Amino acid sequence: MISWISGNLVDFWQNNQKFFILINCQGLGYEVQILESFFLELKKDSISNKIITLWIKHIKKEDSDLLFGFKSKNQKKFFIEILNIRGIGAQIGMGILNKFSINEIINAINTQNKKLICSVPGIGQKMSERLILELKIKFKNELQIEKEKDKQEFEIKDPEINKMIEDLQLTLQSLNYKNKEIKNILPIIIKEVYLLDKKENNLLFENILKSAMNYLDKDSSNLAR
Repeated sequence: MISWISGNLVDFWQNNQKFFILINCQGLGYEVQILESFFLELKKDSISNKIITLWIKHIKKEDSDLLFGFKSKNQKKFFIEILNIRGIGAQIGMGILNKFSINEIINAINTQNKKLICSVPGIGQKMSERLILELKIKFKNELQIEKEKDKQEFEIKDPEINKMIEDLQLTLQSLNYKNKEIKNILPIIIKEVYLLDKKENNLLFENILKSAMNYLDKDSSNLAR
């Protein structure tokens, strides 16, 4: 059983929506599936022979051994908890962690934001309900902490982005969207804002507003069904 690995970076690549890394550990090459965020870091650095250290979840199957690597022990622990939920396999688990941080998922559980969970490919309404219910039990302490820090959750250090988010909330309220719905989609929008900022794209308020309205309108149409 492999639970942790450290070695030199040999190669990394993307196969559809899966991201892989090849690590040379004492002469053996280990192929590990990693999260998209780490893959983008490696792509940005482009450092060959870099020493990589990952927490590993080893899944043994009849015809293969699969390794899933994480930068932090908490990511690995969360991944394992997700796998313990009936109907959720490794790729859905990776899909959840590819799209959201642990804090974002915990907040979604705390607010029972099914729409957020359903935005992950492969997760439908029933599975999102089961996932929220079971993770709420598993992460009871974390949810309590998150609830107590609710007011701090949306603190943003960058004053320009903070002003944009405040303007976004006011604009959405003026368009008659409900405060609860707005609050539910804010973690997604904030993440998108930071991704756009890091990619040095044009960070336009109109684009952020359009994205937020798309999420809100999709949520309303799902409820109407």
